[in-house]
Amino acid sequence: MTDATAETLLITLTGDDRPGVTSAIFEVLSASGVAVVDLEQIVLRGRLVLGVLVTEPRNAKKLRRAVEEAATDLGMHATIQRRSGDANPLPPHRNHVTVIGSPLKASAMAGVAGRIADLGGNIDSIKRMARYPVTAIELLVSGIPTDALRTALVTETRPFSVDVAVQEVSLLRRAARLIVMDVDSTLVQGEVIEMLAAYAGCEPEVARVTEAAMRGEIDFEESLRSRVALLEGLDASALDKVYDGILLSPGARTMVRTLKRLGYRFAMVSGGFSQVTDRIAADLGFDFARANELEIVNGKLTGRIVGDVVDRAGKASSLRAFAAELGVPEKSVIAIGDGANDLDMLNAAGLGIAYNAKPVVQEAADTAVNVPYLDTIIYLLGISREEVEAADAEAGIVTPAPPV
Repeated sequence: MTDATAETLLITLTGDDRPGVTSAIFEVLSASGVAVVDLEQIVLRGRLVLGVLVTEPRNAKKLRRAVEEAATDLGMHATIQRRSGDANPLPPHRNHVTVIGSPLKASAMAGVAGRIADLGGNIDSIKRMARYPVTAIELLVSGIPTDALRTALVTETRPFSVDVAVQEVSLLRRAARLIVMDVDSTLVQGEVIEMLAAYAGCEPEVARVTEAAMRGEIDFEESLRSRVALLEGLDASALDKVYDGILLSPGARTMVRTLKRLGYRFAMVSGGFSQVTDRIAADLGFDFARANELEIVNGKLTGRIVGDVVDRAGKASSLRAFAAELGVPEKSVIAIGDGANDLDMLNAAGLGIAYNAKPVVQEAADTAVNVPYLDTIIYLLGISREEVEAADAEAGIVTPAPPV
């Protein structure tokens, strides 16, 4: 075991990348009998930066000359610095910060970096998660408590119309998790009840009540029962027509397909209707689904709900029940929703995501995504676009080429 307090040498090599650079440097190091304490290498646009921390040999000058000669032969530049103390102390308060924009302007990144510096934090690493159809960048930031960092960055980025998510570094990010989703205006585009209302000839009235309920201005159960009452007498075949016309949110299939490959489980909890949501759940391979059931008698909607309404509290209790059945801790649950009736569910989850949500929801959620691509959420989980496309290609799924 290497003594963490021993004297060490930090060797940094920079220059144009080419095959054999790393092996050439380690051949030099092996001749000196040093031990490797830490190692990091990145390649950016064909430029290599290689950092190697090694124990200091008895003849450090000889090693220095050998490394410099090897670097010259490779057409690269080498620096060697003497270090002491802990080779790589773990910094406090480590957080993943994901910044998403379409486009992501330099001014927004300047604001993020500046605010982190103002708060005394440090950006330990940066990597790109996606470059289309959105740009997503992940920063590893240390030195600032999670809540303080999230508050500061959300405030800082609001004028730039970019999304920012701050998550504490933990093993949970690598674990198979449960994702619980709202359906209307989240998993699918639009509101099913408004689509039904269009067949019943009362869409404008239903839409007004729906909007007020999603903003939290009126009680959800009261609003739902009043809207369903307007559907009385509608032929049940309208449910099939609505299902056939459903459009998933862009990226929904990609998100579900990708995360299911990694062992994630999926559940939907909807204030909509099981006659539609159960079919969507079956199509996408969801593990659980809960929604309201419309009463149908003699092939007609009666204008009533069967059983209890899935309201704000019902969504949160469903999340807890699904998690308990799977044996998944609530901290490992991700909830996604857009309306006020999703708030308890978002708060019950370890990570609550407001997806193109009403202002009251964005203010309360852990993070907000305001681009029209549901698969953007995978970037918050540390999965890059390139990894998704590689897995799809292996499965024979063709991904459209990005714009040049």
